[in-house]
Amino acid sequence: MGKIKKILRWMVVLFFSSTILSVIVYRFLPVYITPLMVIRCIQQAGRGESITLHHHWVSLDEISPHMPVAVMASEDQRFLLHHGFDYNAIEKAAVHNLNGGKKRGASTISQQTAKNVFLWPGRSWVRKGFETYFTFLIELMWSKQRIMEVYLNSIEMGDGIYGVDAVAEYHFDKKAKDLFRGECALIAASLPNPLKMDSGHPSAYMRKRQREIEHEMLFVPAFPEEGEDVNPGTVVGGAYKHR
Repeated sequence: MGKIKKILRWMVVLFFSSTILSVIVYRFLPVYITPLMVIRCIQQAGRGESITLHHHWVSLDEISPHMPVAVMASEDQRFLLHHGFDYNAIEKAAVHNLNGGKKRGASTISQQTAKNVFLWPGRSWVRKGFETYFTFLIELMWSKQRIMEVYLNSIEMGDGIYGVDAVAEYHFDKKAKDLFRGECALIAASLPNPLKMDSGHPSAYMRKRQREIEHEMLFVPAFPEEGEDVNPGTVVGGAYKHR
């Protein structure tokens, strides 16, 4: 019994030390590969397809300033205000789901970043528990700018396409820093299901979402630079107001 306890104790120590170390390392180093990228490549090979992986790491200052605003408008409007979890959104999603509507999630950009970089896709309670743990760690150890930078570089944005610079090249024939406001909104519109919603060949529904996101961008603050506080009077395209 004592030996089992000792093994379990070392397993716990190893888990916490390795996970905290990995979060510290990724605070400074680019994330070139994620579990989802590996899984998608395995799935492609399993279907007999050629393995496709387009991913270019670029720093946040090499990405259009409209892109962070677009994903905040679409995915997480309180990103600059919360500490990883938007409890208002969670409550609203829970009420909506209990009323029998189409299932709605409330994952923040921080939670999606934790999932993309450190975990596997899925909806189990175990994975959700790990997601909560890693979200807490990155919010504690990373700045909002670093979280956004990793998010925009690691998120799936098309079939075999990961990150904003890759989708800018393959869908718009340009660099991430040259994306227009409407193109950023269109990319953001694809994020709920980038394998079915192609920002390079948008459907009528995606065009509608693009217009909605562009409107919401009027009420989202311009993304601050590293070390800069959120300025409620600074906006991209309109008048910012707290929500």
